[in-house]
Amino acid sequence: MALTGLFLVVFLFAHLAGNLQLLDMSPEGQLKFNAYAKFMTSFPLVKAVSYLLYFSILFHAFDGFLLTIQNRKARPVRYMKENAAANRSWASNNMALLGTLILVFLVIHMKSFWFEMHWGDIGTDTDGNKDLYTVVAAAFSQLWYVALYVVMMTVLAFHLLHGFQSAFQSLGLNHPRYTPVIKNIGVFIAVVVPVFFALIPVWMFVNR
Repeated sequence: MALTGLFLVVFLFAHLAGNLQLLDMSPEGQLKFNAYAKFMTSFPLVKAVSYLLYFSILFHAFDGFLLTIQNRKARPVRYMKENAAANRSWASNNMALLGTLILVFLVIHMKSFWFEMHWGDIGTDTDGNKDLYTVVAAAFSQLWYVALYVVMMTVLAFHLLHGFQSAFQSLGLNHPRYTPVIKNIGVFIAVVVPVFFALIPVWMFVNR
């Protein structure tokens, strides 16, 4: 669970770096993004890593559901008096819910972009590449989709806020000196990554 989670965090940074190109809405920027999309779906090494990514997403989700079920079976009867908030954050108490929402969003997200890039009937740009930029721009011209995207980035932020630091704890990497640093890095990631992801659809909607 921890290893796949950390791998997915690395993927988020790589995915964000590529998607930030969408902020350049000039004709040249559109061509660059389409060239990037072609590279990400055709370069052999990237394609090989993408299979590892798909496996990691499915394994992370499945393992999360399994752990939730095991935890509930371990104590089928709740405590008569429980104050979980005193020792755990809201995010840590609701990781299963947050993860489920993210998984549902991933299905919608991949249908909107990944599926269209591979099998959708989309046109080509002046360089002969599939015009995925137009597909993205069309999706982000819809207020409901932009709102959904922003909400789901908030969900992702809470998931990362607990998940990043708990991954190191699960791996036994606890230390009085380094654990606070890991927590601060986790907060930084939980804020910066979702904010910049959310910025993209908002920017494209406002400037459409």
